[in-house]
Amino acid sequence: MDWDRTPDQAAIDRTLAGLKERSFNPVLVPDRKSALEKLKQTLPEGCELMTGSSTTLEEIGFIELLAGNKHQWRSWKDRIFAEKDPDRQLDLRRASTTAEYFIGSVQAVTESGQVLGADATGNRQGGYVYSARYVIWVVGANKIVSNLDMAFRRLHEHCVPMEDARMKKTGAPGTFIGKMVVYEREWLPQRISTILIREKLGF
Repeated sequence: MDWDRTPDQAAIDRTLAGLKERSFNPVLVPDRKSALEKLKQTLPEGCELMTGSSTTLEEIGFIELLAGNKHQWRSWKDRIFAEKDPDRQLDLRRASTTAEYFIGSVQAVTESGQVLGADATGNRQGGYVYSARYVIWVVGANKIVSNLDMAFRRLHEHCVPMEDARMKKTGAPGTFIGKMVVYEREWLPQRISTILIREKLGF
C-alpha cells in the first residue's frame, strides 16, 4: 500500500467538505511555503503557543522559525527546554496543553472529515481534545484516506514504523501507540483550524 500517494482533486474536495462540516475549518494551500505563511498569518502577535512533535512542522520551517527566536509569539517550548529539573519540566509539559494555540499534525484524515491522532504519551492529544483554546492542524494531503478503517491501517502500517525508525536514529528506544483519538466533530465552531497542504509532508 502506498500510504504517501497524493490524492486526486475529487478526494481533496470531499475531504475539505467533510472537515468543514465537522467544524475543523480547513483551508487548502499549494505547498509548504504557503503553509508556513498561512500559519504565521493565523497566529496573533504576542500569542502563547505550544507545538506538538511534528515532522510536518519541521518540513514547512516552523520549528526552525521558533528556534531562531525571530518571531512575535511566546513559545512554551522555550520555558520547557530552559527547565533542567525533570519533574518541573514534566509539570510544564502538562501545563502547556492549556496554551492559547496548540499547533501540530495528525496521522490521518478521512474523506468524510474524521481525523485520527495518536501518541505514545498523549501529550498532543491533551491539547487537541480540550485544553488548548485554539488548535491548528497542519496536514499534508498524503494523509488523506478513504475511511476510518484505512486511517487505522495507515497509523499502524506506516506512521508507527516511520516514527519508530526516526526515534531510534536519535538514540531513543523507539515508539509505541499509547493513546489514539478519533476526532468526529468540534463543538466550538472556531476552535480547530486545519491547514491542508497539497504536498507530501510528514508521515
